[in-house]
Amino acid sequence: MDIGDLRNEYCRAGLTRESLALDPFTQFEQWFMQANEAKIHEVNAMQLATVSAEGKPSLRTVLLKSFDEKGFVFFTNYQSQKAQQIDANPEVTTLFFWKELERQIEISGRAEKISTLESLKYFTSRPRGSQLGAWVSAQSSIITSRSLLEIKLDEMKRKFSAGQIPLPDFWGGYRIVPHTVEFWQGRPDRLHDRFEYRRTGPEEWQIERLAP
Repeated sequence: MDIGDLRNEYCRAGLTRESLALDPFTQFEQWFMQANEAKIHEVNAMQLATVSAEGKPSLRTVLLKSFDEKGFVFFTNYQSQKAQQIDANPEVTTLFFWKELERQIEISGRAEKISTLESLKYFTSRPRGSQLGAWVSAQSSIITSRSLLEIKLDEMKRKFSAGQIPLPDFWGGYRIVPHTVEFWQGRPDRLHDRFEYRRTGPEEWQIERLAP
């Protein structure tokens, strides 16, 4: 098998400056809704890149849970590797890749913790199993076997058998406040359409076409 021979031609659609919204949040919403209507599997999955204080990059997939003109929100354990790296360097980049639509969106910005009230509102909307899972897993820490997780889960089920499960103080959300947002549309002959929104003020954006 020659991996170099693997290729696809992108020809579904194009992207023009005239078709773009004035701000990246409106444009993101349009593309996100189209991807959702196309029934993209895990449409809100995004690859999140962080960098440690020593300059070591890490990459993983997280789920977008809300967005508005303030930014893009995901949730995690505040003691995880990603959280520790964000504490050391809050500049992050995330990428959505919707291959069925031949589209990518790259968002770069500063990750900031959201309020406890915002985290609580989302936490209480999660299935009970997911709430228990947040208490069970010391995310990114080394464990010797899966049975330890199962033992901890049984313990948490007993502990919170009556009433609501409280929000862990080590769990919550981050909001990515973007500096730049790039929209990428695949085109034939690798001459893709790329447009970057760059923040120039609190609510002002400059839009530029980028070479593919």
